[in-house]
Amino acid sequence: MLLYTLITMINYLISVVSWVVIIQFIIGMLIAFNVINTRNDAVMQIYRGLSVFLEPLLGPIRRAMPNTGAVDFSPMVLIIGLRLVSMLLAGLAMQGY
Repeated sequence: MLLYTLITMINYLISVVSWVVIIQFIIGMLIAFNVINTRNDAVMQIYRGLSVFLEPLLGPIRRAMPNTGAVDFSPMVLIIGLRLVSMLLAGLAMQGY
């Protein structure tokens, strides 16, 4: 029962991190297309805060991936990796490990 609770908590954290990655990506796209003004301090503080939170996760992925120019695929790779870990943990929970 304790293991199931631990796996459920880890899956919840994975979901939260995935949503943070999506939110940061959307804000980045809105800034890139000039929908959001970069002179707005509140928006920039949110974006910088999310970037600081995600950089330890996205940095190693960016270094390992080839340079693709202006398109950054590291958020997608991170979300896919987190989902794979989540599925692995769900499988372990169902087996009773």
